[in-house]
Amino acid sequence: MRSLPSVLGAAALAVLPAAAPAAADDHTSPSSFTIEDSRITESSGLAASRLHPGVYWTHNDSDDGPYVYAVDSRTGRTVATVTMRGIGSPRDVEAISIGPDGAVYVADIGDNLGGTWPHVWIYRFPEPKKLGDTTVTATQFTVKYEDGPRNAEAMMVDPRTGRAYIASKSQDNGGLYAGPEKLSASGVNIFRRVADIDMEVTDGAFAPDASRLVLRGYFNVAEYRWRGGKPAKLDKEPDLPLQRQGESVTFTTDGGTLMYGTEGPGSKVTAVKLSGELLPDATAKEQKKNGGGDSAAGGEASEKEKDGNLFKAALTFAAAAALFFGLRSLVRRRR
Repeated sequence: MRSLPSVLGAAALAVLPAAAPAAADDHTSPSSFTIEDSRITESSGLAASRLHPGVYWTHNDSDDGPYVYAVDSRTGRTVATVTMRGIGSPRDVEAISIGPDGAVYVADIGDNLGGTWPHVWIYRFPEPKKLGDTTVTATQFTVKYEDGPRNAEAMMVDPRTGRAYIASKSQDNGGLYAGPEKLSASGVNIFRRVADIDMEVTDGAFAPDASRLVLRGYFNVAEYRWRGGKPAKLDKEPDLPLQRQGESVTFTTDGGTLMYGTEGPGSKVTAVKLSGELLPDATAKEQKKNGGGDSAAGGEASEKEKDGNLFKAALTFAAAAALFFGLRSLVRRRR
Protein backbone atom coordinates (compact mmCIF):
# COMPACT_ATOMS: atom_id res chain seq x y z
CA MET A 1 0.00 0.00 0.00
CA ARG A 2 1.33 3.45 -0.93
CA SER A 3 1.37 6.20 1.71
CA LEU A 4 3.05 9.51 2.47
CA PRO A 5 5.77 7.82 4.60
CA SER A 6 6.68 5.56 1.68
CA VAL A 7 6.90 8.49 -0.71
CA LEU A 8 9.04 10.43 1.74
CA GLY A 9 11.19 7.36 2.27
CA ALA A 10 11.83 7.04 -1.44
CA ALA A 11 12.66 10.72 -1.65
CA ALA A 12 15.01 10.48 1.30
CA LEU A 13 16.91 7.73 -0.44
CA ALA A 14 17.19 9.87 -3.53
CA VAL A 15 18.32 12.92 -1.55
CA LEU A 16 20.82 11.04 0.61
CA PRO A 17 22.84 8.76 -1.69
CA ALA A 18 26.06 9.64 0.09
CA ALA A 19 24.84 8.98 3.61
CA ALA A 20 26.91 6.41 5.46
CA PRO A 21 25.06 3.07 5.43
CA ALA A 22 24.71 0.92 8.50
CA ALA A 23 26.91 -2.15 8.72
CA ALA A 24 23.81 -4.30 8.56
CA ASP A 25 23.02 -2.95 5.08
CA ASP A 26 26.24 -4.37 3.70
CA HIS A 27 25.59 -5.69 0.18
CA THR A 28 28.28 -8.35 0.67
CA SER A 29 26.38 -9.97 3.52
CA PRO A 30 25.88 -13.65 2.63
CA SER A 31 22.46 -13.60 4.26
CA SER A 32 21.11 -10.63 2.34
CA PHE A 33 19.60 -11.22 -1.09
CA THR A 34 17.61 -9.67 -3.91
CA ILE A 35 14.28 -11.07 -5.11
CA GLU A 36 14.81 -11.76 -8.81
CA ASP A 37 11.27 -12.83 -9.80
CA SER A 38 9.73 -10.13 -12.02
CA ARG A 39 6.27 -11.18 -10.79
CA ILE A 40 7.09 -10.15 -7.23
CA THR A 41 6.83 -6.37 -7.33
CA GLU A 42 5.11 -5.69 -4.01
CA SER A 43 6.60 -8.12 -1.51
CA SER A 44 4.61 -7.31 1.62
CA GLY A 45 5.36 -10.22 3.94
CA LEU A 46 8.24 -12.55 4.72
CA ALA A 47 8.54 -15.86 6.59
CA ALA A 48 11.51 -18.20 6.91
CA SER A 49 10.73 -21.74 5.79
CA ARG A 50 10.89 -24.40 8.50
CA LEU A 51 11.39 -27.26 6.05
CA HIS A 52 13.74 -25.75 3.48
CA PRO A 53 16.85 -23.97 4.86
CA GLY A 54 17.56 -20.62 3.28
CA VAL A 55 14.13 -20.36 1.66
CA TYR A 56 11.71 -17.51 2.43
CA TRP A 57 8.00 -17.35 1.70
CA THR A 58 6.60 -14.07 0.38
CA HIS A 59 3.62 -12.68 -1.53
CA ASN A 60 2.52 -9.59 -3.37
CA ASP A 61 0.24 -6.91 -2.00
CA SER A 62 -3.24 -6.42 -3.49
CA ASP A 63 -4.39 -7.40 -6.99
CA ASP A 64 -2.11 -10.40 -7.47
CA GLY A 65 -4.36 -13.37 -6.78
CA PRO A 66 -4.10 -16.42 -4.48
CA TYR A 67 -0.34 -16.86 -4.91
CA VAL A 68 2.52 -17.40 -2.48
CA TYR A 69 6.15 -17.62 -3.56
CA ALA A 70 9.15 -19.47 -2.11
CA VAL A 71 12.41 -17.61 -2.76
CA ASP A 72 15.85 -19.17 -2.31
CA SER A 73 18.04 -16.63 -0.51
CA ARG A 74 21.19 -18.12 -2.06
CA THR A 75 20.13 -17.17 -5.58
CA GLY A 76 17.18 -14.81 -5.14
CA ARG A 77 15.17 -17.01 -7.48
CA THR A 78 11.68 -18.35 -6.93
CA VAL A 79 11.78 -22.11 -6.35
CA ALA A 80 8.05 -22.65 -5.81
CA THR A 81 4.78 -20.89 -6.59
CA VAL A 82 1.83 -22.02 -4.50
CA THR A 83 -1.68 -21.33 -5.76
CA MET A 84 -4.33 -21.42 -3.03
CA ARG A 85 -7.73 -22.84 -3.95
CA GLY A 86 -10.86 -23.18 -1.83
CA ILE A 87 -10.79 -19.53 -0.79
CA GLY A 88 -12.44 -16.36 -2.06
CA SER A 89 -10.70 -13.66 -4.06
CA PRO A 90 -7.93 -12.07 -1.94
CA ARG A 91 -8.34 -8.31 -1.46
CA ASP A 92 -5.18 -7.03 0.21
CA VAL A 93 -2.72 -9.69 1.38
CA GLU A 94 -0.25 -8.11 3.80
CA ALA A 95 1.47 -10.72 5.99
CA ILE A 96 2.66 -14.30 6.20
CA SER A 97 3.77 -16.51 9.10
CA ILE A 98 4.47 -20.16 9.87
CA GLY A 99 2.88 -21.84 12.87
CA PRO A 100 3.99 -24.70 15.13
CA ASP A 101 1.69 -26.98 13.14
CA GLY A 102 3.99 -26.59 10.14
CA ALA A 103 1.36 -24.61 8.23
CA VAL A 104 1.78 -21.37 6.33
CA TYR A 105 -0.64 -18.64 7.43
CA VAL A 106 -1.42 -15.86 4.94
CA ALA A 107 -3.16 -12.71 6.18
CA ASP A 108 -5.57 -10.89 3.86
CA ILE A 109 -6.00 -8.07 6.38
CA GLY A 110 -5.15 -4.83 4.58
CA ASP A 111 -7.78 -2.10 4.40
CA ASN A 112 -6.52 0.87 2.44
CA LEU A 113 -9.71 2.80 3.19
CA GLY A 114 -8.99 2.76 6.91
CA GLY A 115 -11.55 0.37 8.29
CA THR A 116 -14.12 -0.18 5.57
CA TRP A 117 -14.23 -3.96 5.35
CA PRO A 118 -16.60 -5.54 7.91
CA HIS A 119 -14.31 -8.57 8.06
CA VAL A 120 -10.96 -9.79 6.76
CA TRP A 121 -9.44 -13.25 6.27
CA ILE A 122 -6.56 -15.53 7.18
CA TYR A 123 -5.70 -18.48 4.91
CA ARG A 124 -3.78 -21.58 5.99
CA PHE A 125 -2.13 -24.44 4.12
CA PRO A 126 0.57 -27.01 5.03
CA GLU A 127 4.06 -25.97 4.03
CA PRO A 128 4.94 -28.15 1.00
CA LYS A 129 7.54 -30.83 1.71
CA LYS A 130 8.85 -30.54 -1.83
CA LEU A 131 9.50 -27.26 -3.58
CA GLY A 132 7.88 -26.71 -6.95
CA ASP A 133 4.84 -25.09 -8.49
CA THR A 134 1.73 -26.57 -6.91
CA THR A 135 -1.92 -25.92 -6.10
CA VAL A 136 -3.10 -26.51 -2.54
CA THR A 137 -6.47 -26.47 -0.82
CA ALA A 138 -6.29 -23.75 1.82
CA THR A 139 -8.51 -23.23 4.84
CA GLN A 140 -10.14 -19.80 5.10
CA PHE A 141 -10.80 -18.09 8.44
CA THR A 142 -13.05 -15.06 8.80
CA VAL A 143 -11.68 -12.41 11.15
CA LYS A 144 -13.31 -9.46 12.95
CA TYR A 145 -11.97 -7.09 15.62
CA GLU A 146 -13.84 -6.63 18.87
CA ASP A 147 -13.71 -2.82 18.52
CA GLY A 148 -14.57 -2.54 14.84
CA PRO A 149 -12.83 -2.66 11.44
CA ARG A 150 -9.33 -1.29 10.98
CA ASN A 151 -6.36 -1.39 8.65
CA ALA A 152 -3.56 -3.86 9.43
CA GLU A 153 -0.44 -5.18 7.73
CA ALA A 154 1.11 -7.44 10.39
CA MET A 155 -0.01 -10.93 11.42
CA MET A 156 2.15 -13.21 13.55
CA VAL A 157 1.55 -16.78 14.69
CA ASP A 158 3.06 -17.70 18.08
CA PRO A 159 5.47 -20.58 17.35
CA ARG A 160 4.66 -22.22 20.68
CA THR A 161 0.93 -21.81 21.17
CA GLY A 162 -0.19 -21.42 17.55
CA ARG A 163 -2.30 -18.37 18.44
CA ALA A 164 -2.51 -15.70 15.76
CA TYR A 165 -1.95 -12.00 16.51
CA ILE A 166 -2.56 -8.93 14.38
CA ALA A 167 -0.96 -5.50 14.83
CA SER A 168 -3.09 -2.68 13.44
CA LYS A 169 -1.54 0.03 11.29
CA SER A 170 -2.26 3.35 12.94
CA GLN A 171 -0.17 6.32 14.04
CA ASP A 172 -2.64 7.39 16.70
CA ASN A 173 -4.34 4.28 18.04
CA GLY A 174 -2.24 1.26 17.12
CA GLY A 175 -2.86 -1.97 18.95
CA LEU A 176 -1.97 -5.64 19.16
CA TYR A 177 -4.92 -8.02 18.80
CA ALA A 178 -5.04 -11.67 19.86
CA GLY A 179 -7.15 -14.22 18.06
CA PRO A 180 -8.88 -17.15 19.77
CA GLU A 181 -6.68 -19.98 21.03
CA LYS A 182 -7.62 -21.93 17.94
CA LEU A 183 -8.97 -20.45 14.71
CA SER A 184 -12.34 -21.75 13.53
CA ALA A 185 -13.17 -22.21 9.87
CA SER A 186 -16.89 -22.44 10.54
CA GLY A 187 -17.51 -19.23 12.46
CA VAL A 188 -16.19 -15.70 12.93
CA ASN A 189 -12.89 -15.34 14.78
CA ILE A 190 -12.91 -12.31 17.08
CA PHE A 191 -9.54 -10.66 17.67
CA ARG A 192 -9.33 -8.78 20.97
CA ARG A 193 -6.98 -5.92 21.85
CA VAL A 194 -4.28 -7.00 24.31
CA ALA A 195 -1.77 -4.13 24.10
CA ASP A 196 -1.29 -0.62 22.73
CA ILE A 197 1.38 -0.13 20.06
CA ASP A 198 2.89 3.35 19.66
CA MET A 199 3.99 3.03 16.03
CA GLU A 200 2.59 2.54 12.54
CA VAL A 201 3.28 -1.17 11.98
CA THR A 202 3.89 -2.61 8.50
CA ASP A 203 4.93 -6.12 9.62
CA GLY A 204 5.99 -8.22 12.57
CA ALA A 205 7.42 -11.59 13.55
CA PHE A 206 7.95 -13.88 16.52
CA ALA A 207 11.37 -15.33 17.29
CA PRO A 208 11.53 -19.11 16.74
CA ASP A 209 11.47 -19.73 20.51
CA ALA A 210 8.63 -17.22 21.04
CA SER A 211 10.68 -15.22 23.56
CA ARG A 212 10.76 -12.09 21.37
CA LEU A 213 8.37 -10.20 19.14
CA VAL A 214 9.57 -7.64 16.62
CA LEU A 215 7.37 -5.01 14.96
CA ARG A 216 8.57 -2.73 12.19
CA GLY A 217 7.33 0.40 10.42
CA TYR A 218 8.66 2.47 7.56
CA PHE A 219 11.21 4.35 9.67
CA ASN A 220 11.24 2.57 13.03
CA VAL A 221 11.38 -0.85 14.65
CA ALA A 222 10.71 -2.15 18.16
CA GLU A 223 11.48 -5.44 19.85
CA TYR A 224 9.54 -6.87 22.79
CA ARG A 225 10.09 -9.59 25.32
CA TRP A 226 7.14 -11.97 24.93
CA ARG A 227 5.74 -13.63 28.03
CA GLY A 228 2.30 -14.98 28.77
CA GLY A 229 0.84 -13.54 25.60
CA LYS A 230 1.90 -9.98 26.44
CA PRO A 231 4.68 -7.78 25.00
CA ALA A 232 7.20 -5.86 27.13
CA LYS A 233 9.18 -3.36 25.07
CA LEU A 234 12.97 -3.61 25.28
CA ASP A 235 15.06 -0.49 25.85
CA LYS A 236 17.31 -1.26 22.90
CA GLU A 237 16.15 -1.39 19.30
CA PRO A 238 17.44 -3.56 16.46
CA ASP A 239 19.21 -1.80 13.63
CA LEU A 240 16.89 -0.84 10.77
CA PRO A 241 18.23 -0.47 7.22
CA LEU A 242 17.08 2.54 5.24
CA GLN A 243 14.69 1.13 2.63
CA ARG A 244 12.56 2.61 -0.11
CA GLN A 245 9.36 1.20 1.40
CA GLY A 246 9.98 -1.07 4.38
CA GLU A 247 7.19 -3.64 4.38
CA SER A 248 8.32 -6.93 5.92
CA VAL A 249 10.44 -8.57 8.59
CA THR A 250 11.13 -12.08 9.87
CA PHE A 251 13.65 -13.90 12.06
CA THR A 252 16.02 -16.42 10.57
CA THR A 253 15.36 -19.96 11.79
CA ASP A 254 18.25 -19.76 14.29
CA GLY A 255 16.84 -16.53 15.74
CA GLY A 256 20.10 -14.61 15.43
CA THR A 257 19.25 -12.38 12.49
CA LEU A 258 16.38 -10.23 11.31
CA MET A 259 15.54 -10.19 7.61
CA TYR A 260 14.01 -6.91 6.41
CA GLY A 261 12.15 -6.72 3.11
CA THR A 262 10.87 -3.89 0.97
CA GLU A 263 8.47 -3.46 -1.93
CA GLY A 264 9.38 -2.80 -5.57
CA PRO A 265 10.77 -4.79 -8.51
CA GLY A 266 14.05 -6.54 -7.66
CA SER A 267 13.60 -5.68 -4.00
CA LYS A 268 16.40 -6.23 -1.49
CA VAL A 269 16.02 -8.36 1.63
CA THR A 270 18.58 -7.14 4.16
CA ALA A 271 20.03 -9.20 7.00
CA VAL A 272 20.63 -7.54 10.39
CA LYS A 273 22.39 -9.53 13.09
CA LEU A 274 21.15 -9.29 16.67
CA SER A 275 23.16 -9.09 19.88
CA GLY A 276 22.74 -8.61 23.62
CA GLU A 277 19.19 -8.58 24.96
CA LEU A 278 17.83 -8.44 21.42
CA LEU A 279 18.78 -12.07 20.95
CA PRO A 280 15.99 -14.57 21.63
CA ASP A 281 16.60 -16.56 24.82
CA ALA A 282 17.27 -19.88 23.07
CA THR A 283 19.60 -18.23 20.57
CA ALA A 284 21.61 -16.46 23.28
CA LYS A 285 21.91 -19.72 25.20
CA GLU A 286 23.11 -21.57 22.11
CA GLN A 287 25.66 -18.88 21.26
CA LYS A 288 27.00 -18.90 24.82
CA LYS A 289 27.24 -22.69 24.69
CA ASN A 290 29.30 -22.43 21.51
CA GLY A 291 31.64 -19.83 22.98
CA GLY A 292 29.99 -16.74 21.48
CA GLY A 293 27.39 -14.25 22.59
CA ASP A 294 29.62 -12.13 24.86
CA SER A 295 27.18 -9.82 26.62
CA ALA A 296 29.64 -6.93 26.94
CA ALA A 297 30.55 -7.05 23.27
CA GLY A 298 26.91 -7.29 22.35
CA GLY A 299 26.09 -4.24 24.42
CA GLU A 300 28.90 -2.21 22.86
CA ALA A 301 27.80 -3.14 19.36
CA SER A 302 24.23 -2.20 20.16
CA GLU A 303 25.28 1.26 21.35
CA LYS A 304 27.18 1.86 18.12
CA GLU A 305 24.21 0.69 16.11
CA LYS A 306 21.99 2.99 18.14
CA ASP A 307 24.20 5.99 17.37
CA GLY A 308 24.09 5.05 13.70
CA ASN A 309 20.34 4.81 13.81
CA LEU A 310 20.04 8.28 15.33
CA PHE A 311 22.31 9.74 12.65
CA LYS A 312 20.34 8.08 9.85
CA ALA A 313 17.03 9.10 11.38
CA ALA A 314 18.13 12.74 11.61
CA LEU A 315 19.22 12.79 7.97
CA THR A 316 16.06 11.04 6.83
CA PHE A 317 13.86 13.43 8.78
CA ALA A 318 15.65 16.47 7.37
CA ALA A 319 15.28 15.21 3.81
CA ALA A 320 11.64 14.24 4.32
CA ALA A 321 10.82 17.61 5.85
CA ALA A 322 12.52 19.44 2.98
CA LEU A 323 10.53 17.41 0.48
CA PHE A 324 7.25 17.96 2.34
CA PHE A 325 7.57 21.72 2.50
CA GLY A 326 8.84 21.85 -1.07
CA LEU A 327 5.79 19.93 -2.31
CA ARG A 328 3.46 22.11 -0.26
CA SER A 329 5.01 25.23 -1.72
CA LEU A 330 4.65 23.80 -5.23
CA VAL A 331 0.97 23.02 -4.65
CA ARG A 332 0.33 26.54 -3.38
CA ARG A 333 1.99 28.07 -6.46
CA ARG A 334 -0.14 25.90 -8.76
CA ARG A 335 -3.25 27.11 -6.97
